[in-house]
Amino acid sequence: MASETITSSEYIKHHLQNLTCNLSEAHIHCAHSAEEAKAMGFWALNVDTLLMSFLLGSIFLYFFSRAARAASAGVPNGLVNFVEWVIEFIDGSVRGSFTARNEMVAPLALTIFMWIFLMNLMDLMPIDFVGQVVQLFNPHMFFKIVPTTDPNATFGMSIAVFILVLYYSVKMKGLGGFIGELTLQPFGKFGLPANIFLEGVNLIAKPISLALRLFGNMYAGEMIFILIALMGGAWAGATIGSATLFGSQILLSLGWGIFHILIITLQAFIFMTLTIVYLDMAHQEHH
Repeated sequence: MASETITSSEYIKHHLQNLTCNLSEAHIHCAHSAEEAKAMGFWALNVDTLLMSFLLGSIFLYFFSRAARAASAGVPNGLVNFVEWVIEFIDGSVRGSFTARNEMVAPLALTIFMWIFLMNLMDLMPIDFVGQVVQLFNPHMFFKIVPTTDPNATFGMSIAVFILVLYYSVKMKGLGGFIGELTLQPFGKFGLPANIFLEGVNLIAKPISLALRLFGNMYAGEMIFILIALMGGAWAGATIGSATLFGSQILLSLGWGIFHILIITLQAFIFMTLTIVYLDMAHQEHH
């Protein structure tokens, strides 16, 4: 695509298409279009989402483990100072939202916050840079570097949190207590159908809201970056006032990028906080 003239619609579709490959065949085959990716069925994997998620998770583990090894009784500096600040921030969030006792919650909250933050941070990368590098090897290949713009990634994380919520709900309340909570809250035994409906919707809404909130915000943010890039391409072809138009595009990109820093941080914080709150609710017994 780097050497071809494409329309705005094709440009948008190209940047929103994952590198989807079918791993069930004898040889790995990657889709060259959205229609081909859809036809691959259930066993198709978004390879770019998996690679970027694994890479960013590895970066998080590497730097935090390095800081842990370098920590000492002296005054922290550099990486150690940053890691200690993040841990104190997470610890304060857990203490403020989680009233039970579970040593797993704080490490989980730290992992969720940093992993999602790093995945969101990729949205600040120039949208054409990685794509053009990938196309040097294969002109028909797609590659999205922001895993959280893929609903498969956000639903994967939210479902993992949901499984933990179910596990601790049953563990702390017992199977009977968990079923009783679903069937007897909030109207008692005489409102059984309404209780099941309301509590069932409330339970299922947790993973769905977690996933769609993160996906929707990051997808919209990426779309705005793409539209700004399209505006810049259109303005670059203008013969009158092109320098002014180009400067306007730079200001738009810079302004949205600065604002987007707040969005990517806030979305990671919201996902982490809701995870803590949901796990706290799973540890509470209702009488």
